[in-house]
Amino acid sequence: MPEMKRSAMAPDEISGCASAEPFALQVIDDSMEPEFRKGVIIIIDPEGLATDGSYVIALIENGYIFRQLRMHEGKYYLVPLNEAYRHETREIDIEQVKGVIIQQAAPNGRRKDRKKYEYSVKSEVNPGCGTCGQG
Repeated sequence: MPEMKRSAMAPDEISGCASAEPFALQVIDDSMEPEFRKGVIIIIDPEGLATDGSYVIALIENGYIFRQLRMHEGKYYLVPLNEAYRHETREIDIEQVKGVIIQQAAPNGRRKDRKKYEYSVKSEVNPGCGTCGQG
């Protein structure tokens, strides 16, 4: 079974009870289109279970990035959904994942525009999926 991790923000980033509370961010570019359009609001659970295929926030090079987490041959990759950004796929350590996206909503706040994400633990990763650029 692939290794899973419950993500958590570092104590110096958020302290106290709030460190485990979901929070919202706005998508600022088109790298995760078509699933997440520029301007949508994403809800991040810092205690969420990061699994293959989940959408995550990760800490890289002193900044945060929003990508899909993929596994291939025991390695973790952050993958943009927009083909124009595929060159930005990067390998990471699972400890770099700081939150899992659990919902998106349009900036207009309409309830009908909300979409929730639930992740199940997968027992295998398709080695020929090609999403990480390695297969």
